[in-house]
Amino acid sequence: MTLRPASLADLSAQLAAAHAAKHPITSVDLAALAAVREYTPEDMTITAEGGLTLAALQATLATHRQWLPTDPPHAGTVTIRQLLSENLFGPRRCGFGTIREHLIGLEAVLADGRVTHSGGRVVKNVAGYDVMKLFVGARDSLGIISAATFKLRPLPGQEALLSATFDSLAAAWRVIEAIGATPLTPVMLDLHNLAPDGTASGTFTIRLGFAGTPEEVAWQVTRAGDFSLSLHQMRGEGRGEGLPAHAPDHEQAFWSDAAPVHTLSVIPSALPAAIARLGQASFIARAANGILHHRGTLGTAATPTPSALARRLKDTFDPHHILPAMPL
Repeated sequence: MTLRPASLADLSAQLAAAHAAKHPITSVDLAALAAVREYTPEDMTITAEGGLTLAALQATLATHRQWLPTDPPHAGTVTIRQLLSENLFGPRRCGFGTIREHLIGLEAVLADGRVTHSGGRVVKNVAGYDVMKLFVGARDSLGIISAATFKLRPLPGQEALLSATFDSLAAAWRVIEAIGATPLTPVMLDLHNLAPDGTASGTFTIRLGFAGTPEEVAWQVTRAGDFSLSLHQMRGEGRGEGLPAHAPDHEQAFWSDAAPVHTLSVIPSALPAAIARLGQASFIARAANGILHHRGTLGTAATPTPSALARRLKDTFDPHHILPAMPL
């Protein structure tokens, strides 16, 4: 059963009816719920409905030289509901964290049609339990996110992207470790083995990004030169524009391929061993966070089962299990 509500009230009614009839929900289309409900540039907060695309949100914020600091692939089609329910992120997670850290309020419709609110519309809000974080990454299993409130950041005055390519994984990783031992504060630190078309190459490329005032960026770019990284892109000289929100070319090609991408999370120091196990498969590693996106397999593993707490949450929020299963 696919839900295509025309309004919040309609979404509530459709879920209530499905709950009563115990009809499973297979997909949700919130295209009709795509408005900016409230935007206060002075407070640097915005409330947007779940069907609004991230690109449309960023375009609105850019008129006031602000942005939501997240950059997952396909921002033109990713909606606010998907951004939160799938906990999506991109290379700038290194400097700005995940979307959970920018979320301050959430509206969601539960399986029985009840509309719930958690958090608030201001940054300093500590009342009650932080229930809204349960919905982040839950993939619609506990309820459908219909609107969210975010705290924002100013667009950086300047952003620079540097890169260097190495013949071996070991050589590239030594440079990543050396960068981590410096005072540098990158907003992006990636390692990939991609050719321009997104397929695997025989080399390993580091991408290092900095953002901030022109003075801050200039100092860090100069210091990064100690590691033989060359300047690849520079944006926003004095204009507060920053680099485009979409990913760099190699990464765009990687995510545009229709073949499935697998994601593994490990401690950062374990990334080289995980990458080595991939063989010749293409990959992008968020080196500062231990996130590895790859094609190919890392060997077989036992199928995890939901924890007792996860089962209790599912039974409480969705007793008839009409929403998707909780992610493992």
